[in-house]
Amino acid sequence: MSTQYDADVIVVGSGAVGSNAAYELLKQGKSVIVLESGKWIPRWKIVENFRSSPRKGNHNDPYPNQPWAPTSFSPDYIENTGSFKFLPGMLRLVGGTTWHWAAATWRFLPNDMKLRSLYGVGRDWPISYDELEPYYGRAEFNLGVAGNDTQDQSGQGGAGQFPHRSTPYPVPPEAETYYFQRLKARLAPEGFNFIHEPNARTNQPWDGRPGCSGNNNCMPVCPIGAMYSGDVHAKHVVKMGGKVIEDATVYKLEKGSDGKIVAAHYRTSDHKDIRLTARYFIIAANGLETPKLLLMSDVANSSDQVGRNLMDHTGMGLQFLADEPLWPGRGQVQQGGIFNWRDGEFRREHSAIKHALTNTVPNRAITQHLLSQGIVGPELDEKIKDWAARWVDISSVFELLPNPENRIQPSAIRKDALGIPTMTIHYNTDDYIERGAVKAKADYAKFVQTMGGTVINDNTGWQNRDHIMGTVIMGNDAKTSVVDKDCRSWDHSNLFMATTGVIPACGVVNPTLTGVAFAIRAADIIAKEV
Repeated sequence: MSTQYDADVIVVGSGAVGSNAAYELLKQGKSVIVLESGKWIPRWKIVENFRSSPRKGNHNDPYPNQPWAPTSFSPDYIENTGSFKFLPGMLRLVGGTTWHWAAATWRFLPNDMKLRSLYGVGRDWPISYDELEPYYGRAEFNLGVAGNDTQDQSGQGGAGQFPHRSTPYPVPPEAETYYFQRLKARLAPEGFNFIHEPNARTNQPWDGRPGCSGNNNCMPVCPIGAMYSGDVHAKHVVKMGGKVIEDATVYKLEKGSDGKIVAAHYRTSDHKDIRLTARYFIIAANGLETPKLLLMSDVANSSDQVGRNLMDHTGMGLQFLADEPLWPGRGQVQQGGIFNWRDGEFRREHSAIKHALTNTVPNRAITQHLLSQGIVGPELDEKIKDWAARWVDISSVFELLPNPENRIQPSAIRKDALGIPTMTIHYNTDDYIERGAVKAKADYAKFVQTMGGTVINDNTGWQNRDHIMGTVIMGNDAKTSVVDKDCRSWDHSNLFMATTGVIPACGVVNPTLTGVAFAIRAADIIAKEV
């Protein structure tokens, strides 16, 4: 490396996507600095914070919430101007938001990447499944993904593996929970296709992590570290000679006279401003903070698409009591779901839908509901025992189409403790998912009928799902997209985006694995050029 630069590559953000990009670059002999606005926090401390917190339903609560690096649940972090209250559960610490995810690591389908070509709606990806497939395999290996190699993951009931794979899952699937077994036994004969969820919650030792012991605590924190979190590769980065600088909030990317990015400026919690230079820059500060940084820096936005096309898997839910004990809350919090509406000609008319079977311990939700009904004393105790055994919670997600009016921008009036603008989000649902909701509610009625159920809530309203996509959208045309198929900025040849924000059509599966796959691919490209 020339002494002209502080590093070959600077990565902004230490979450799963950014840390994997840094790790891959270090493996290829490049010098890397990772900048993280939050702090290194040991797992034991987060577990203790959770145990002490009276707000068990707030998955951000056990995590640090500094004035200079707030979680997204902090008042004034997000100003909403649309009809939907956009409140994602983002964290700012080394390792990022994968500290409290459910570790779902799906691949998108080939058809998800050709939505416009096949169904006349949304956008196509500028990259094919075949091009991305080897990087999916590498991402699964890095994360230690457990999955079923024999299923048709399209949910259409095909025989054998789909989509095709060049490598097996690194870890075999875990045994099915009793809850999953019983729901499948009764609902599958009615035509509902159950698919195992690939997940980065290993069930055998992997890369220094223990196998899952079924704590049912993936959200807000896995107490033993069986579930992958981005700090795994942040630690690898340090062991390999890379730098992870905490308390480093990047607020400006500096352009040079040749159009390249020449420096990243960050501010510490004691208001020191520091400038670092590099040959290449990777922005991996999640799907909201990444476009905010670009807009504050006035870079990468010749298309006027930075921050636009914001998509989440906006969802809804169903809670009911089955006519038999199912004993939810034992084992992992998610194991799979129902995928009949994942792909098909219907996508011309309405959104794809995924019904996930939520397997969290239901006692808190049940108790809150019963107390709201005025039930107390011995009757409360008996009902909690009865309902907790029979509780079914379906969490559905819908495929939103990219819409330039759904966007994130730096706030024009609000600033954080560092004097950096917070964010304003404008987000509305659309007719495409409203029509999907009609189909989902018909499924809900069938679930309840088949399970001899008693409905507790069959219309939760639209909910956040924390799957941020579209904000630095990928495409084939510099006039209508922010990055190309390599995740490289059209405007600055040495600037890459490593974030789920590049995804141009959101399907219905969790996007993190795809973000990591894109990051690994971008790292390979950068390594050849540096």
